[in-house]
Amino acid sequence: MFDILTEEQRDFAKSIDDFCAREVGSVEKRAELASEGGTHSPEVYAKMADLGWLGLTIPEQYGGSDAGAVELCVLLEHSLKGLAPIGGIGPTLITAAAYQKFGSEEQRKRALELTVGGGTLSISMSEPGAGSDVAALRCKAEYDDDDNTWVINGQKTWCSNAHFADRILLVARTDSSGKKHEGITMFDVPADIEGLQITGIDTMGGKEVNDLYFTDVRLPADAVVGEVGGGWQQLMTGLNTERLILAAMQLGVAQRAFDDCLAFIKEREQFGRPVGSFQVIRHRMADLATEIEATRLLVYAVAKKIDDSDPNALFPREASMVKLKATELSKRVTLECMQSMGGYGYATEYGMERLVRQAVVSPIYGGTNEVQRDIIGKTYGL
Repeated sequence: MFDILTEEQRDFAKSIDDFCAREVGSVEKRAELASEGGTHSPEVYAKMADLGWLGLTIPEQYGGSDAGAVELCVLLEHSLKGLAPIGGIGPTLITAAAYQKFGSEEQRKRALELTVGGGTLSISMSEPGAGSDVAALRCKAEYDDDDNTWVINGQKTWCSNAHFADRILLVARTDSSGKKHEGITMFDVPADIEGLQITGIDTMGGKEVNDLYFTDVRLPADAVVGEVGGGWQQLMTGLNTERLILAAMQLGVAQRAFDDCLAFIKEREQFGRPVGSFQVIRHRMADLATEIEATRLLVYAVAKKIDDSDPNALFPREASMVKLKATELSKRVTLECMQSMGGYGYATEYGMERLVRQAVVSPIYGGTNEVQRDIIGKTYGL
């Protein structure tokens, strides 16, 4: 509605819409492509890789297009709006950005070329006792001087897509002598390494997250990503990317829910007229449409600010605001659209329930929205 994209960016958006209509097109086809309760289709993902879309923001030297955050938001919004079953894309792009910033040249080359080619990455931070308080993590990495390896022991949890990831970026404790934000280090871990057990967690959203059990997993000395003990600072610098990615994806979910509901209420009749003609529904849709447009402006404004700034600049207020706003929006839109569709919104045939399940978890992951509000408040000196 608002002219926030260039002509080239609008053409890119249309190409994604056309791709999704051709390759997915329906709720039934999406379920078929991402079978057995999964959220990811290697087939669709590989086709996106062939088009060069997965390397959109990756430097040209690693096979990418070196595009900006605005183009990334276009890709994510329109892919999710188009029902593309690419559950691996968010964690992969978030993790790839960390390798790009902090990895050695060998690590960057491996991870970024893997991403461009359709491989998947995952980042493992949370633990049973360390969720919102990530710095409370206890998974231990100890250096063995005898054979120059790091030995990993402990449990991680809620690790998105580890069950089909090629590599996992592990956040572990290497020193417990100082403050809890100190002594945290990132490690590059092959997903099939000996001693790592990956166990899926059943969720209402399908096969998305996992428990990871590390038992005497040995990593070479050069598996450290960035600086030993520098993991917390490295995590903080990735917030712009992570929270913007989550926001753009949930904007796409919200738009899809709105579009599907709008089509339904124009056709569905009760009391002799379309459901959408009743004032209570008409006003509800008007409010949702307004909120979607306002959120879209925020998402792309933050993306443009990131593109126009120093690559190392941090935007804690803006990153938290955009994640908070977009995820609260998607939850509200999907639930209200389900209500507007009545029993049909609850039926798997129409797909709204799938969108609800995608949306209701979004205020939790990537830092709960309670944490986002706290961060925003602190930026105002509160």
